[in-house]
Amino acid sequence: MEAANGAHGGGAPEVANIITLLNSYFHESSIISFLHHWENPFFSGLIIIGLVIVARLATKQRAMVPGKLQNFVEFALESLDNLSKGVIGHHGRHYAPFIGTLFIYILVMNLSGLVPFFKSPSSSLNTTIGLAVIVFIYVQYTGLRRLGIGGYIFHLLGQPRDVMGWVFVPLMLPLHVIEEFIKPMSLSLRLFGNVFGEDVLIGAFVTMGIMALSFMGSPIGIPLQIPFMLLAIITGTIQALVFTLLSTVYLSLMLPHEEH
Repeated sequence: MEAANGAHGGGAPEVANIITLLNSYFHESSIISFLHHWENPFFSGLIIIGLVIVARLATKQRAMVPGKLQNFVEFALESLDNLSKGVIGHHGRHYAPFIGTLFIYILVMNLSGLVPFFKSPSSSLNTTIGLAVIVFIYVQYTGLRRLGIGGYIFHLLGQPRDVMGWVFVPLMLPLHVIEEFIKPMSLSLRLFGNVFGEDVLIGAFVTMGIMALSFMGSPIGIPLQIPFMLLAIITGTIQALVFTLLSTVYLSLMLPHEEH
């Protein structure tokens, strides 16, 4: 059994997931090959289904005295609601569902690679760019909806208030347009780099642990990766929070000032 595999068919080592293992034994199967090619969307879909099931179980039989699951979910939602209102203001609750879903989804994706035979979909640049595109579309849609077409264009112009402001419009307009694209894309690169780096580091130490006992013919190795897995829990949570918090700030900057 492989302990680690090269990223995308040869490269930096990552801990093998269930699809990678199946592909190493049944690579001639068209279904396994298809899943191997689309393994990141596959694991993303599993995470979405899992989150839906948890949300359903937590809200199916709500009680005045909540159980452990309901209590945990309510605490998480209240914390995310406070985050949204803390950044945006008293209108923040309107955007809390998007912000909360973004954080929970990214957090679970970041940590799913620590589960045996699973993978972190956020270690793929395609996944993080997809998240950036969603944030970009939502922020621009919110700006058009709240500011109107005229107000949205005025925002991109740099909101000139005097003669000098209008003089700099030819410079500010392309800068603001480029900035709207760069802000979420920078988040996607940061998230990808950190999660991918963690997975590669853990994969490397798994390989080293197996090699350390290879002279004994042992099917398992020394768990050298455990300290780095604990570190990955912390950094994965921080990266999910950073992505969500900065996305909230970008959204806040697009809103009319009276909403803050």
